[in-house]
Amino acid sequence: MLAAVALGVLVTGCGIRATEVPTDFGPAPSRVRCSLTEPEVTTRDGVGLPVRLFLLCGSSLAAVDRTVRVPDGAADDGRRALVAQGVLDALAAPPTAAEKRAGYSTHVPARTTVSGPRPGDPEDTLRLSTPPGDLTSFALAQVVCTFSDSATAEGDGSVVLGGPGDEPPRRYECTEEVRARPGSNEPPSAQAAGDR
Repeated sequence: MLAAVALGVLVTGCGIRATEVPTDFGPAPSRVRCSLTEPEVTTRDGVGLPVRLFLLCGSSLAAVDRTVRVPDGAADDGRRALVAQGVLDALAAPPTAAEKRAGYSTHVPARTTVSGPRPGDPEDTLRLSTPPGDLTSFALAQVVCTFSDSATAEGDGSVVLGGPGDEPPRRYECTEEVRARPGSNEPPSAQAAGDR
């Protein structure tokens, strides 16, 4: 009896009939490799401060090396904001031709500016001209991961961001989940402690 049942299963197969209709839908889609082979990317701006920018490649973030120019002679308290502005400008700039061919893009709006803390903010605060909550999840992930990996961070892998309004700044973190899926994972944040 058991043999008859097994034979019946083998005869019926999986229920999908063979067909002679051609099913050529072209080659399978290729995955973007997010690898750059041209040296122009690492020295795009010539001499300056080396930074790692996080650009979008496919549905995740990938790091590229750049240099940003920072004016000499800036005071220490203002230099951090100048470095942050240089990094933000590089992040908002269109990708190079080599980066475009490799599949890189950016969602950070052009002409976004950054300034230092206001009275009552934590001293490591960076205030954007656009409220962080108004940025797309992709752009916010790019900004948070780039800033938290640069000289503008305090060394703990987080960055304190605020907007142009009176809302208190928040401390954002760049996590593995954010780097892997920035479209569905916004950087985790908490209100930053200040003098308010």
